[in-house]
Amino acid sequence: MPLSATRATVAGVNRAQLILARFDAAEYSLCRGLNRGARLRPLRILLRIASRLGDGVVWYTLVLLLPLVYGRAALRTAIVMALTGIVGLVIYRWLKLTLVRERPFVRHDGITLDALPLDRYSFPSGHTLHAVSFTWLALHSYPELGWILLPLAALIAASRVALGLHYPSDVLAGGAIGATLAAVAQHFV
Repeated sequence: MPLSATRATVAGVNRAQLILARFDAAEYSLCRGLNRGARLRPLRILLRIASRLGDGVVWYTLVLLLPLVYGRAALRTAIVMALTGIVGLVIYRWLKLTLVRERPFVRHDGITLDALPLDRYSFPSGHTLHAVSFTWLALHSYPELGWILLPLAALIAASRVALGLHYPSDVLAGGAIGATLAAVAQHFV
């Protein structure tokens, strides 16, 4: 890569980091309020369970169960979901390592960590990205699963902020990326 292109890339990343730092400050009050609200024991337990399921367990299980429950016709959906998950993983990891946004509990003393993060950086929320993309693709083919997948995806997304792991903008960005990936991928189902 030529030196001028390298400088432009670095300048772009620095600008993005400055923008994210402004968002950090703007979102702090909301993060703190949601984090404090999650200190109610039953709610905290529910959010921890949702967050843990969002680590991937529920999505791997869904991909494996679809063909078992719905037969051979669900194999294509399961494969597209798995491939979409891999693409999502590559995208969110690249963004996290490029933008290096620290998690709310790291940057702000007023936010308590209530679940262990899977990686260091915050932007975007990979949990939300996958919750949205897998839910979208599953419901595209099997809308009857909505009664369980929609509330689960919402709980996973909410848990990320309430447990001190993400800013709301991380969750919104993860959801937008997940929706975009699923909208493209659904044409292959």
